[in-house]
Amino acid sequence: MTSTIERTVEAPADGGAKTTRRQNAEKGFTASKQLTDDLQKVLVDLIELHLQGKQAHWNVVGKNFRDLHLQLDEIIDAAREFSDVVAERLRALHASPDGRSDTVAATTTLPEYPNGEVDTAETVDLITQRLEATVGTMREVHDEVDDEDPTSADILHAIIDKLEQYAWMVSAENRTPARSK
Repeated sequence: MTSTIERTVEAPADGGAKTTRRQNAEKGFTASKQLTDDLQKVLVDLIELHLQGKQAHWNVVGKNFRDLHLQLDEIIDAAREFSDVVAERLRALHASPDGRSDTVAATTTLPEYPNGEVDTAETVDLITQRLEATVGTMREVHDEVDDEDPTSADILHAIIDKLEQYAWMVSAENRTPARSK
């Protein structure tokens, strides 16, 4: 909720009536175009990660289906929550996030997810790639974000930490143990 301040302005010298003006109380730090653009890049990739995660969730088949299906739910929920955090940060910085489907489709860095059923092993690889691509976008914009707004950079740190953990956990499904020498 936006708070407002009402302020009575003294009558002008010509004897006119006093007036009351409403002034928006939101002041403070405003994001530059660069910061807005950087956070917007992160936002669209998080939204796309959420959408592609749902596509994978609905169409995964094969060995260890249930475990991967449930793990995808965790990733989807996290991506959705993270996109909300980034969008709300943009609003807090007096910028307008754009999460419309045409904007997301036109500007995401994530490759298109295949249509139809996808084997669990391939799904693991596809989701790992998308997690890493989303993190890659955040790492690409991180230094510029941090230079202007360390608070937004802290948000990116938390998201990167969790998405890299998911990438490690998902990719472990297809790994074989490294052999000691």
